[in-house]
Amino acid sequence: MDPRTSRLPGTLPLQGESWIVADDAFAGQMAERDRLIAERPDLVHALQDHARPAAEELYGCVLQELRSRAGYAMSSACVRRPDGVEVQLDPKHPLLTLGRLVQEDFCLMQQVGPEHLLTGAILCFPAGWTLSQKLGRPLTLIHGPVHSYDGEIARRVQRLFDAIRPEQPLWRANSLIYDDPTLHQPRLEGAPRPRPVSKTYARSERQCFIRLPKTRAVVFSIHTFVVAMADLGPGVAQGLRDLHPD
Repeated sequence: MDPRTSRLPGTLPLQGESWIVADDAFAGQMAERDRLIAERPDLVHALQDHARPAAEELYGCVLQELRSRAGYAMSSACVRRPDGVEVQLDPKHPLLTLGRLVQEDFCLMQQVGPEHLLTGAILCFPAGWTLSQKLGRPLTLIHGPVHSYDGEIARRVQRLFDAIRPEQPLWRANSLIYDDPTLHQPRLEGAPRPRPVSKTYARSERQCFIRLPKTRAVVFSIHTFVVAMADLGPGVAQGLRDLHPD
């Protein structure tokens, strides 16, 4: 609804904020992340061999960020999260470990030829896509089912990825309306998206784009918010309904 971000991809510089956020849903979201990673690591995690250096660099960057965070207590072997849960540090499985430390999902995008490919991810809270189908694909094929992702948008997004600098991360947000507040909602390509009837929940992703300085991989981080429409101000709720009339 902000005119600065209404034109896709709608990115802005991330000014004075971290790309890692802990909100009032932390304990509940982290419990669900713990469950998914323990029960279905094959579903929420993937890492191609050549992407391991980027995953290890991201692992180090996130741990460094958390050292100064209130609520986190760190030692050489484990991290105690703000909800009191202790997580053993396992650098051999960098993305799986990060998935248990913060609410964000992380996707690694690395340039091969003219496009960036998805080479690894910890994706506990997908909103209508499946990691196994997207792994190894370039941006254009990842977004193939998205009708608004036409050739012009693809060029804008690729220019954005090419221009990201390590010292200046970017961010954007999207919005979706659901009847089901479940966080983990994968969907295979070609499967119809359930059309919301009651339009009970607003789901929004805060997406950040971070260039890792050593490997030059782009980290696409996703922080998911799910809020009951009834808890939003009337202007905001109606604005979201106007954006999603179907």
